[in-house]
Amino acid sequence: MVTLTNGNQKVGISAGELVSYSVDGHEYIHQKGNPGWGSSDTEMFPIIGPTMEADFRVRTPKGNAVQDQHGLLRELPYILKGSSETHAAFQKIYQADVKVENSKFPKKSTEKELFWPYNFQFEKRFELKAEGLEITFVISGDEGMPFMLGYHPAFLLQTEAPVITAGDTKITLNEILAVGSRALHVPQCTEISLQDTNELTITTKGFGQFMLWTEVPNMVCIEPISFYPYAVRQNQLDKGFDYLQATPREFKVYLRPND
Repeated sequence: MVTLTNGNQKVGISAGELVSYSVDGHEYIHQKGNPGWGSSDTEMFPIIGPTMEADFRVRTPKGNAVQDQHGLLRELPYILKGSSETHAAFQKIYQADVKVENSKFPKKSTEKELFWPYNFQFEKRFELKAEGLEITFVISGDEGMPFMLGYHPAFLLQTEAPVITAGDTKITLNEILAVGSRALHVPQCTEISLQDTNELTITTKGFGQFMLWTEVPNMVCIEPISFYPYAVRQNQLDKGFDYLQATPREFKVYLRPND
């Protein structure tokens, strides 16, 4: 466990996963073991969305890759690169075409192994600043590699009627629950506020949109994404790809508690 502190703020990170963010003792992050989801955050990469209806195949310029829901990055372990009182950096490295065991097999998937035909490095950095927590994702790898990126944090809810605000739009928990597993799409949006017992603002750079998901009333996932996967059929996920250039790509998420 890596712990970051800055004034009245405290962050807990376990193997690269944000398991706690508290301010004055108020916890913002969904806790493992509570109903709803077995994680507290994860990343969706190099694809977002389900692939079962496409026989778990995703088209790339180098041919089909075998990918389960939300990609294979989550199957790789994070390596701690370094940490201090207010900083921590983690990395995952993948070599093209290496087979990775699929944790969804055999209960939720017919695919025992996954692979991606490109080399990549994925870095996740945390910085606890006076005004809040900054999370940075840096992606580098083979030039021309197709990818999508989504960040999937889960936030703890402590009231029965939290309100999510995106621009002039207010979204209730019931609206998110009604959409179910597809997740509610919030297009052309870089900032969302969650009003519960305390207010938290999530601001992003590089993503451009969100999707909102939960199936229980005690948590909500507010997920910055580069592409909404349900905009296309599962066998057309390649339509949502961005592509790496020679320089690394950087994406940011800011969690800012409001007094």
